[in-house]
Amino acid sequence: VAAAMADVIRDRGGEILTATEVTTIAESATGVNVTAGGNRIRAKYLIAAAGLQADRIARLCNVATEVRIVPFRGEYYRLVADKDDIVSHLIYPVPDPELPFLGVHLTRMIGGYVTVGPNAVLAFAREGYGFGTVNVRDLGEMIRFAGFRQVIRANLRSGAKEMMNSLVKSRYLTLCRRYCPELKLSDLTPYRSGVRAQAVLPDGTLVQDFMLGHTARTIHVLNAPSPAATSAIPIGRHVVELARESFGLDV
Repeated sequence: VAAAMADVIRDRGGEILTATEVTTIAESATGVNVTAGGNRIRAKYLIAAAGLQADRIARLCNVATEVRIVPFRGEYYRLVADKDDIVSHLIYPVPDPELPFLGVHLTRMIGGYVTVGPNAVLAFAREGYGFGTVNVRDLGEMIRFAGFRQVIRANLRSGAKEMMNSLVKSRYLTLCRRYCPELKLSDLTPYRSGVRAQAVLPDGTLVQDFMLGHTARTIHVLNAPSPAATSAIPIGRHVVELARESFGLDV
């Protein structure tokens, strides 16, 4: 989906800059100046959907300065090929209403294979796709944030359980066997992980709904919980409608 969207943007004359850090954003009465990768970009308006960097981009615009993004890694396994027909649709556990995570579930992918996951393990870097990835800046910022410390205190037991499920494959299997008891350890093969950008408030609240912030010329997507990826296109339409209303655009 992202690759198709990129093609549409390029076909319409847009430019996509990757590996380009945004360092400053200056808003004026007539536009927005963005410094990124040493280049200055000027636009009339700015829409930021920065995911794991959403709070940092927002703070450059003095938006939602109290919110912090805490990264949680979601790890998956892929079932072996002879288990591709084990399910024909999604199978979810009953979620914990106190947490914004859906739990380990089985998904039949469009390629015909089946994945199980994700769990929800605290990551030690915003780009912490592997267990051993640590970013000192990210980790230090988390520890200094009072909201993060509240989250740890309130969820110490469940957090430790998630960590153990991540480290011990047989424990992960136990979660899957609740609804597919015939699965064996050898049925779980490595698969890629993702990192969830979880917005947290200073009192330790894990934001469970969509959160947007704005100024006169900018809009920021600060939290986009599941199924944000699945619903990316309708969410994009909603943001466009908000931009029309906020910026007085006739598009």
